[in-house]
Amino acid sequence: MKTALFIMLNEYADWEGAYLASQLNQAENWQVKTASINSTVTSIGGLTTVVDYQLRHAPTADLLILIGGNSWNVENSMLLNLVTNHLAATKPSGAICGAVDYLAHNGLLTGYQHTGNAQSLWQSYPQYQNPDDFHQQQVVTNQNLVTANGTAALAFTNSVLKLIKFTTDQQVDQTTDLYRLGFYQYCQIYGNPFTN
Repeated sequence: MKTALFIMLNEYADWEGAYLASQLNQAENWQVKTASINSTVTSIGGLTTVVDYQLRHAPTADLLILIGGNSWNVENSMLLNLVTNHLAATKPSGAICGAVDYLAHNGLLTGYQHTGNAQSLWQSYPQYQNPDDFHQQQVVTNQNLVTANGTAALAFTNSVLKLIKFTTDQQVDQTTDLYRLGFYQYCQIYGNPFTN
């Protein structure tokens, strides 16, 4: 059983990981676990989540997902060590929205092609050393890292699933197209997913 560990801080963006978590958690060979600095976090939408692990007890993950939100300007050595070590081990990772800002602030985008909400937000970050590797795209996959801006929840899901070879790329596209296109347009292209 592979573990996807979702890091969610207080005021996390609840919509950014929902599509990805639901796909992973329905698979027989994946489980989704949550971790944070505190034992309970509340989303931007007001959803209170009791996480599975506080960071000091977080397990080694096969996939690390950093969910964006309003609290990623945090200084926490356990969080920094967890993210740094996971990336250094070249394990699959994904960061979206404010979590990409965190990577930039801590110099963890060095060596990666990447995107994010707005590169202009990072001009005061002395550890952000590779501005030429920024791309104005919804999502960028490079090596073991997927980065995305806060409006790219579906594209982020699509790219992370492809990164981990969840199924074939064609099947991943078809899965996310159901939500990207909507049910009726999806049915015109692929047929009714609930009657096949």
